[in-house]
Amino acid sequence: MSDFRVRAQQLLKQHEALITRANKAIEPGNGVYTRYQHPILTAEHAPIFWRYDLNEASNPHLMERLGVNAAFNSGALYWNGKYILAVRVEGDDRKSFFAIAESDNGVDNFRFWDYPITLPETDRPDTNVYDMRLTQHEDGYIYGLFCTERKDENQPNDLSAAEAQCGIARTKDLVTWERLPDLITYSGQQRNVVLHPEFVDGKYAMYTRPQDGFISVGSGGGIGWGLSDSMDGAEIKDEVIVDGKEYHTIKEVKNGQGPAPIKTDQGWLHMAHGVRNTAAGLRYVLYMFMTELERPWVVTHRPGGHFIAPKGNERVGDVSNVAFANGWIVNEKNEVFIYYASSDTRMHVATSSVDKLVDYCINTPEDGLRSAASVSTRNTLISGNLDILDTFK
Repeated sequence: MSDFRVRAQQLLKQHEALITRANKAIEPGNGVYTRYQHPILTAEHAPIFWRYDLNEASNPHLMERLGVNAAFNSGALYWNGKYILAVRVEGDDRKSFFAIAESDNGVDNFRFWDYPITLPETDRPDTNVYDMRLTQHEDGYIYGLFCTERKDENQPNDLSAAEAQCGIARTKDLVTWERLPDLITYSGQQRNVVLHPEFVDGKYAMYTRPQDGFISVGSGGGIGWGLSDSMDGAEIKDEVIVDGKEYHTIKEVKNGQGPAPIKTDQGWLHMAHGVRNTAAGLRYVLYMFMTELERPWVVTHRPGGHFIAPKGNERVGDVSNVAFANGWIVNEKNEVFIYYASSDTRMHVATSSVDKLVDYCINTPEDGLRSAASVSTRNTLISGNLDILDTFK
């Protein structure tokens, strides 16, 4: 057997061992959710035949021809009994694309489909696409809303000047996608837009993030809310802020909706990302809130502090100190699978339940916005616990 075939078989064997590795829960956890030992997707999970030319005649040294740099920021969908992720895959060329990975149990053995998503373009081609949110809408379509990035032609001499808007595609089989016109809003740029799963007053409802620039939200920001008559030529004329930025909190610099919210008897569960600035740069964490059932833009509960923050090795990557989520799944047992990325590099899962997340949102105290208020809240907890401690001895 040639050295080429030996090495090819070794690569395939190592890859299969990686994607079939069991993922164990890290116990005991914090009672709200359970983290897991391994990332569920990394650059190395990309199929060997995506990266290597396996033809010995054209690649006698078996070189990696098209490298993959990262797999992260995945939309999610429970579909035909499978846990489906629409993964942002970034090549070594810094271009991102979407690819479907699926698992039978939602915590390990994620395997990419043979081909990435072939996403049609609009008349104005995308330079880069990323961070797709999947929503199975009551109109019968699965929608993918994502960021489409293009060069800011108003600043031709600044090669870093970019424009971000919301791209829209829809499908019924996750294979063939129909590209619709980009969302039209009147608030500058849009980096995070999420489709609500139900009609509201007969219209399509979306969570937006109005901002002035590509990176900085400027005077804009916050999680917005708006309605559109259609998704084919979607246009939001008026936006209201559902959840705004706040000084000296986890969402001081900017915040944005994560995945589409989860419907419960007590209201809609929301997960979002919040960003603050530090001496080491921006820190991204996840947080939660709840809104009314009939008015999903009206917040009812705001648990204080972060829900998930990058921990341990999760803090290291291409863009360090980042936890980001744009996908979660509720299965038929009301178990919740939270798919979050760390440091723009890899994907993880945390598991919880609808009951636990509702309890967390309703019964976790709000941020008092002052150190004295934080001490008072903690003292209340301590005083209630001191007498109970003796019962555990």
